[in-house]
Amino acid sequence: MFDFQAMFMLMLFVLTVSFIVWKPRGISETVPTSICAFIVLLVGIVPLSDVKEIFNIVSGASITIISTIVMSIVLESVGFFKWVAHNLVKKSRGSGIILYVYILTLCYLTTLFFNNDGSILITTPIIIRIVTLLRLKPHQQIPYLLSGALIATASSAPIAVSNIANLIALKIVGLDLNSYVAMMFVPSMIGIVAISLLLYLYYRKDIPKKIPSFNLPFGIHSQNNILLEHPLADKGNPLHDIDWSTFRICIIVVVLIRGGFFALTPFGVPLEIIAIVGALLLIYIRWQRQGIGGMDILTKTPWHVLLFAFSMYILVYGLHNVGATTLIVDSLKEYMITNRFNTIMISGVLLTVLSNLFNNLPAVMIGTLSFVEMGLDTHTLQLAYLANIIGSDIGALISPMGTLATLIWMFILRKNKIQISWGQYVKVTILVIPIGLIITLLALYLWTEWLYY
Repeated sequence: MFDFQAMFMLMLFVLTVSFIVWKPRGISETVPTSICAFIVLLVGIVPLSDVKEIFNIVSGASITIISTIVMSIVLESVGFFKWVAHNLVKKSRGSGIILYVYILTLCYLTTLFFNNDGSILITTPIIIRIVTLLRLKPHQQIPYLLSGALIATASSAPIAVSNIANLIALKIVGLDLNSYVAMMFVPSMIGIVAISLLLYLYYRKDIPKKIPSFNLPFGIHSQNNILLEHPLADKGNPLHDIDWSTFRICIIVVVLIRGGFFALTPFGVPLEIIAIVGALLLIYIRWQRQGIGGMDILTKTPWHVLLFAFSMYILVYGLHNVGATTLIVDSLKEYMITNRFNTIMISGVLLTVLSNLFNNLPAVMIGTLSFVEMGLDTHTLQLAYLANIIGSDIGALISPMGTLATLIWMFILRKNKIQISWGQYVKVTILVIPIGLIITLLALYLWTEWLYY
């Protein structure tokens, strides 16, 4: 029976998620989570003794994500994304279909090298710039914009370092980064390819066969994390102001740091240390070669992510302490321990439902804590976690409220006066995402059965 404390905690949680989704007056998602987390601590639902444990779980993942966003800001300042935008159109050679493939590839790689939220902030303005300069009609713009957003968000599944929720839960179930990739990369790639093909089939009549093939003026600068056309851009040579030597050095550093995640963590080097070193090294290289200080880093980096993740986890611990995870355990444990196929399917579908109702960050935390309580053997627990991630990274895309990245995407579109309603969004995702989800979960089951048995 639900007691008063449980009802109070549930009310606070629903109120917090409501503010995150609708953002009245553009309020930051950190404000409601921080206020409600403080109330939870104040009334004792989460005792102060849990705070240190929560900080240890959240801090490393948050610092890693912040550091990769810092690296993306430095790359933007040295012209990397200007170069990408220019070459996407140039190498499409007048084909709208080739441009579509390139844009999806860009979104996938940006998430892989940075993270899903950062990828949305980087790629959405680039795509807006491209479709605007090509003067595409509104119905021709949507395939590029919506497909790019879905692939950018789904692409956080193959490697754990592309999503803060993935990283936090990774620590709880005892998986290292390389083991995660060994079990997850192939299944999630099968799912991403399937979703890409389904999106193309859905939009094939709207994607223009031919687009202008002239050199476009991609002079851009950044303001509030949104890339805009620079009014003084050189129309004849849009890449004239790039320092190519600094450009190449920064790209090499990013690749080495990303590789370092996988090469150094088996030796006990924390992910956040590698990420911090990479961010500081890029800042130093830019300062040494171009004389640019770190003011843009201070103003553009979303430092509030640290507080947001910490506050959200306090709320999830609150739900856990009043019995929400126990309810999940009691309802599903009997079915999940039967066999690993059931484990994967139940975990993936459960997290899809929770993510689309409440947002995927709290959902993946609730799911992971619930699975830990079920007393599953280590391998089955890790499979439940991986299916958990598939549900929260891919299944969550059915509704715009499913992921923070999708909400950020909708916000950027509104700022640029591009209208894509929730109805238009769901009309596509309700057909594409469930199929992609089932394909990915089946691929996870078959791949891990082949890998370990």
